[in-house]
Amino acid sequence: MELSILGLNLFYAVMGAVFTLVFMVLGYGLFDRVTPFKTGVELQKGNVAVGLVVGSVFVALGIAIGLVMGMALN
Repeated sequence: MELSILGLNLFYAVMGAVFTLVFMVLGYGLFDRVTPFKTGVELQKGNVAVGLVVGSVFVALGIAIGLVMGMALN
């Protein structure tokens, strides 16, 4: 019985990681469309301000997705 619970928890963890990565890619794409500049080009130029904002977007998405998934599992 405990092995099946462990397998189910592992499945939840893997699916959570997959969903998080998918939503982060979608969030970055949405952020890139909303801004009047190309985010990737600015990051290649070494624009630190854009890098900080993109990092903040990823952190915010991670927190939001983590909260939603945590509430869903309870």
